[in-house]
Amino acid sequence: MKTVLAYGDSNTWGAATVARPDDRYGRDERWPGIAQNELGADWLVIEEGLPGRTTVHSDPVEGEYMNGKTYLLPCLRSHRPLDVVVIMLGTNDLKARFNVPAEDIAKGVGELIKVIKQAEAGNNSGVPKILVVAPAPILDHTGEKPEYTPMLAGGLAKSQAFATLYAAIAREHGAAFLDAGQHIRSSAYDGIHLDPDAHVTLGKAIAAAVKALA
Repeated sequence: MKTVLAYGDSNTWGAATVARPDDRYGRDERWPGIAQNELGADWLVIEEGLPGRTTVHSDPVEGEYMNGKTYLLPCLRSHRPLDVVVIMLGTNDLKARFNVPAEDIAKGVGELIKVIKQAEAGNNSGVPKILVVAPAPILDHTGEKPEYTPMLAGGLAKSQAFATLYAAIAREHGAAFLDAGQHIRSSAYDGIHLDPDAHVTLGKAIAAAVKALA
């Protein structure tokens, strides 16, 4: 069996834009579950989604544990051996409190790739294949969540730059790349999270990219 680690934030966790228990989509609705179904019984997709997770920032409001770099190494080591690691992070880095340019958010993804390469978490203590996914751009309105507007002030333009910047970082580090914005868009419900159909589309697109790496 081959193993995929899905490392992300609330859009990997499955934060719902429609009514669901605990505001979370069911396992078969979330993109990692969709990818699991697409990949089949010869694969195991491990969900590691944390709402609020950043690339490399300890959040002074939501908690230091939101730092994706701090948790990544023990996560990799606990789930090894891994065949593929999928990283989809950066949306939470758009929060105004961090005040970082899009270029630095992409560099944060690069730091995560470095951790993966040094973790000895692949087969025979090697390096797993890495798929960098640029999150879909956020929307210029926040629908039912007006509190997101000040929280994400200035984030729209940064998110629109993710695809180009993430592609360059992936290329620099020899990782594969997928632009989620070529397949889906963020929900009009809150401008950040994904509707059920977007999870289906994204899960299928990521599964196809993972298969291409195998």
